[in-house]
This record gives sequence, C-alpha cells and structure tokens, in this order.
Amino acid sequence: MTQLLHLATLEDTDKLAPMIAAYHDLEGIETDEDHRRAAITPLLEGSPHGAIWLIGPKMSPVGYVAVTFGWSIEMGGLDGFIDELWIREKVRGRGMGSEAVATLKKSLKDAGLMALHLEVSPQNTRAEELYGRLGFARRPFNLMTWTG
Repeated sequence: MTQLLHLATLEDTDKLAPMIAAYHDLEGIETDEDHRRAAITPLLEGSPHGAIWLIGPKMSPVGYVAVTFGWSIEMGGLDGFIDELWIREKVRGRGMGSEAVATLKKSLKDAGLMALHLEVSPQNTRAEELYGRLGFARRPFNLMTWTG
C-alpha cells in the first residue's frame, strides 16, 4: 500500500469512532456507539471477513474505507464489498478517496480478489462519476437485503 492507506487496528478505534458516526449521520444510518464499536472490533482484530484502512496520515487520518469479503461463484472466487468510505468534508474533492480506492483495487487484486462491489445512490451523481472513472459499473439488478 502507499502512505495514503494504513490498516487500522484496535488502537485506532478512538480515531475511527467519530468518523464512522459522521458517515452514518450523513447517510441517515441509525446506529449507536455501542453498535458501531461492536461491528468494527472484529475487523480491527484481524477478522478474515474484512478490514478497515485509515486514509491520510496515520496519526491524523482524514477518512476511512471498510472492505468486507465474501465468495462469488459468478465472479470466480473471492470478492469484496466497499461497505463504507468516508472522507472529511474539508478535504473532499482532492482525490484522496479516488487514490484510496485505486490503491485498494490493485492491492486486493494482487491478493487474489476477483471483484470489488459497492453501493451508490442513484441521486449521488458525484460519487457515481467518481466510481465510474475508477472502473466500477452499475449492474442490471438491484441489491436486496434481509436483516435478521
């Protein structure tokens, strides 16, 4: 990876927590602090199900990206899902998100990832254009979710 991305560990929880809360607030995701910390702890402990990277300087990150992993017969093996990507508002538009995703794509491909997915709202044209420039394309179906 580059100096732009740093694999987050448990020691980074206090840096990540306010960024994740800000992202959830921005997206209207209703979670509380306990829920968020419980969700990220296994990833910060090295779970094979995903990882979180800090974006920017390790001591003072400006964002984060969380990727989870699965398996796809259609895609031919290991696939990933950018679950969350957030950059501080004051530094958005400077290319850090693009560089982070491009770096992750290359590194994860080198590690055997066959496909990387993400969700983007049809109303978020700015994000859709960004992801399009990075090689992502809409698929001809919609993601549906069950929560138990």
